[in-house]
Amino acid sequence: MFQPVKKAFGEYMGRYYAGIVPTTKSLHEFIARGLPKSVVWAPSRMVDAVEDMLAAWQREDIDNTPTNPVDMPIIIIAVAEDYVPSGRDYTRQLSEEAFFTFPDDAKERAFKLQAVAGDIRAQIVLAAHDEPTAKSLASQFILFIDSAPNRRFDAQYTFAGFVDLWPVQIESPDAPAMAIKTDAKNLTVLAVDITLKVSTPLFKVPADNEPNDGKGTPGEPLDPSGYPVVDQVDFDARTINKQTTVT
Repeated sequence: MFQPVKKAFGEYMGRYYAGIVPTTKSLHEFIARGLPKSVVWAPSRMVDAVEDMLAAWQREDIDNTPTNPVDMPIIIIAVAEDYVPSGRDYTRQLSEEAFFTFPDDAKERAFKLQAVAGDIRAQIVLAAHDEPTAKSLASQFILFIDSAPNRRFDAQYTFAGFVDLWPVQIESPDAPAMAIKTDAKNLTVLAVDITLKVSTPLFKVPADNEPNDGKGTPGEPLDPSGYPVVDQVDFDARTINKQTTVT
């Protein structure tokens, strides 16, 4: 349900990585290393557990070679396991089922839709062997999310053979990079916490025991049938009662 949001956020972080300006020697190596070896995901349970994040990265064999000292700097992304509905002052959920059709659907099928609106906490950990590199990464990330075009991105959902884009917004760009104390020597770790405001669709098709329009392919989830709709009304004007008003 929320995997498209994580995928889209990963691509969003990739855009940030692509624009990093190498202000230190370590950042030159960081950029040359490439995205897959520089920005990584941590399991959701590791949010706020920076030591565990770094330990997991150190155990990761990214080059299929004998264990080497952990590559630094590194950016680790984590998404919290909890979920909070977005406040009504921000948006409203579509809790009642609503009929809709895709404009490009040649079959003109009618489906049902609900929309979940929620807040997802994300944490970006920036670790480096020297303070200038960590601060440069943090300041450039905050600069990135402060840009108006980067305040939001789209998560991609696929349903009935159609791709539908739903918005994800960064709640606030005013996110400080907080120093995290660790037992490691010569290591600077900064953490940026942000909240993602997400809208997630719940697409619905007729159940097996419900009437349908027969326009889909039986047994094919990528080509479902829609709900039956009224597309023509016939009536005989002679059967309509006429009322005469006398004044």
